[in-house]
Amino acid sequence: MKIIFAGTPANAARTLQALLGGNHEVVAVLTRPDAPVGRKRVLTPSATAQVAEAAGIPVFKADRVTQELAQELAKTGAELGVIVAYGSLLKDFALSAVPLGWINLHYSLLPDWRGAAPVQNSILAGDTDTGVTLFQLDSGMDSGPIIDVVKTTIQVGETSGRLLERLTELGITLLDQALPAIEAGIARPKPQPDQSGYLASSDPWHLQGSKVRPANKLSRLQAQIDWDLCALEIERLILAMNPEPTAYSQLNGQAFRVLDAVALGKTDWSAIADTAEAEHQTGRILFDTKHVLVECGQGTLLQLKTVQPAGKNAMPATDWARGAAHKVTSFDTPTESN
Repeated sequence: MKIIFAGTPANAARTLQALLGGNHEVVAVLTRPDAPVGRKRVLTPSATAQVAEAAGIPVFKADRVTQELAQELAKTGAELGVIVAYGSLLKDFALSAVPLGWINLHYSLLPDWRGAAPVQNSILAGDTDTGVTLFQLDSGMDSGPIIDVVKTTIQVGETSGRLLERLTELGITLLDQALPAIEAGIARPKPQPDQSGYLASSDPWHLQGSKVRPANKLSRLQAQIDWDLCALEIERLILAMNPEPTAYSQLNGQAFRVLDAVALGKTDWSAIADTAEAEHQTGRILFDTKHVLVECGQGTLLQLKTVQPAGKNAMPATDWARGAAHKVTSFDTPTESN
C-alpha cells in the first residue's frame, strides 16, 4: 500500500522510520517548514523531514494543506495518509486527497485529551492510565471514529518525555497491526463517545463515560512553580513539563529549572528544624547531607532530584547543594512577569 506520512517532531520521525522498515511504501512526507533552532536560531528541517530526506522520499513542507497542495499530494498515487503530530488540521478537500482517507495516531485514550499536548496534560492532571488511539481523521479536533486502542499505566515518576517514548513504540505496533486490515477494507472504525459518554454502537475499548478534556499546549508561564501548591501538584508539574518547556522557579532573581523531584507529603517540621524555626514557610530550601528539600503548601515537602541553575548544565540537586547550601535560603515569590 502506498502511504503519505505527515508528521513533524521526533516521535513522528521515529514512527516514519518504522514505516520505512515495513511492508508498505511511503511515497511522500508532509511536515512543517524548517524552524529556527538553538541560540543562534539556525533554520533546521524537522526531525521527520530529516528522516525522509535521508531515505530519498519527496518532502512537502507547509504549515497547512491548501487546495493546491492537496492536489499535489493526490498526484503521488498514495492510497492512505498516516498522521503523527503534524501540527495542523486538514480540511475536507485534503482529507479526500487519498482514496482511503487519513488515519491519526494520538497519544491519549480518546475522546479524553483532545488537542496538541495530551501526554503533558495527562501527567499534570495526575492520571494513572493513558494509551494510544488510532482513529480515522475527520475535519474536527481528534474527533473521528476509532480504529483501535492500546492502554498503558503511567509509571510513578515518569516524565512526559519518557512516557511519550513508550507511547510512540506502542503506537508503532498499533499502526503495524492495523494497516493490513485497512488495506483489505475490513477495518471497522467505531464512533467516539460524545461528551455525555454516549456511544451508539458497541464499545470494544470500554470508553463509555470517558471524559472529554482539552489538551491545550502548555506555556512557559504555566511552567513556573508556585510553592504554595502542595508538593504532589508541584511534582506533577515538574514531570509534565520535562523536557519542554521545563518547570522553573526564581532564585536570587535568576531562572532555576527543576527537571525531577518527588513529593514527600506532610511533614513534622520540628523534627527537621530548630524549634525556633519550625514554622512552615513555602519556598524555603532545606539542605542536609543527602537531600535538598523545599517547603510547599499544605505542610508538604518536595525533594529536588535534578536541577539546572541559570547558566549551568543539569545536575543532581545534591551536587548543586554543595556550593549553594550557605548562599541561598528560599526561592523568590512567583510573579507573572517571570
